[in-house]
Amino acid sequence: MSKPPPVPATIIAFPKRCQAPGKDDGHERLRRALIGLDKAIAGQRAAVAAWRTALGELSAVVSGLGESLQRYRGNLDTLSGRVARLHTQAVQLERTADVALATRAG
Repeated sequence: MSKPPPVPATIIAFPKRCQAPGKDDGHERLRRALIGLDKAIAGQRAAVAAWRTALGELSAVVSGLGESLQRYRGNLDTLSGRVARLHTQAVQLERTADVALATRAG
């Protein structure tokens, strides 16, 4: 059996480690943490403002929907009255027709 040909390899150096924290590094880490906190709070404020805006828009839409439903209900009530009057007229016409047929047959 023959040996496979050698494969070239690239050696990658490990990244250098950070130096041990000194006295000033604690203050720097705290400063960066506070900056991150300020950014997070600003993002939270923006999110709450957007949420409040969305709630206002939703309220307006729901209000408009309520008004539309009230108009629809009013239209249904008007239609119901018209149908009731037409039904009364139809019953009267039916009675008149019954009387006319009874008179003609008799």
